[in-house]
Amino acid sequence: MEESQIVNLQSDELESNILESDELNGMNKHKDNKDDKDNKDNGSARVILSFVRRSARLDARLERAKERYSSQYLLNVEDSLGSLRVKSDLLVDSNWVAKNWGNSNPLIVEIGSGQGENIVAAAESNPNTNFLALEVYDPGVAHTMLLAGKQGVENLRIAQVNAPDFLASCSNGVLKEVWTFFPDPWPKMRHHKRRIVQPSLADAVHNALIDKGVWRIATDIEDYALHVHEVMDEREDFENTGKLQVSLPIEHVGKGNAQDAKDLPHADFAESVRFEGRVLTNFERKGLEAGRKIHDLTYVAK
Repeated sequence: MEESQIVNLQSDELESNILESDELNGMNKHKDNKDDKDNKDNGSARVILSFVRRSARLDARLERAKERYSSQYLLNVEDSLGSLRVKSDLLVDSNWVAKNWGNSNPLIVEIGSGQGENIVAAAESNPNTNFLALEVYDPGVAHTMLLAGKQGVENLRIAQVNAPDFLASCSNGVLKEVWTFFPDPWPKMRHHKRRIVQPSLADAVHNALIDKGVWRIATDIEDYALHVHEVMDEREDFENTGKLQVSLPIEHVGKGNAQDAKDLPHADFAESVRFEGRVLTNFERKGLEAGRKIHDLTYVAK
């Protein structure tokens, strides 16, 4: 596998997986909708996740990168080996930052850093800022290490844990910015609840950000942009600072009827120009080549 190859998460592979909190502990249980309903009826606790826990074999190059660079880049924050949950006593504060980076520089977190193209480039260009990549998939983690190691980046760390868990462990005002670029769109209507941008995550992000801190979101899926606007635009603790006027359908579509969006009622929404600090990754380039519009959304914490 070439270094630039991405392990894509195809929506067809995702659609049937209903994720339970015990899957985070390595049990890999797959529940169907009936089980989902039964759990709700029985009152059992569930954690709705924005990803599917999957294993992928690393090629020799990524295996070598993992072995060589894990001690430098990978943080030990998970509660047990193979778990994606954070330690129950994890507190991400200024002392934690100083311990793991050796300085008090501002910290920027990217949720779902993928292959690491963006965050490694940002870290290399901004040596006086600390960067943390949150990524759950082994190939993405290893590839990020490979890129960072090749460039000699020293201000980047990686945490292989569930992002909402990590954000919930952050103390007030510990982060300068949070980035969520091209999150999994979960295109089927019944899976929209699995989208990472949710009111509960917005609460955690706001708590973690400094005053006037920024949450930057980008998507090439029109329906996801509408979803973000619905979650974020009416919140009193964030300000949408976008100046561009963008027309979007005001009703949701999903896989199978996305083509109907153009005929639905539309309304104008405020969005941002492209964030200059985001490199043009292979993923974004493919979206543009497919004719999809990139939606940049910028929310500043009040």
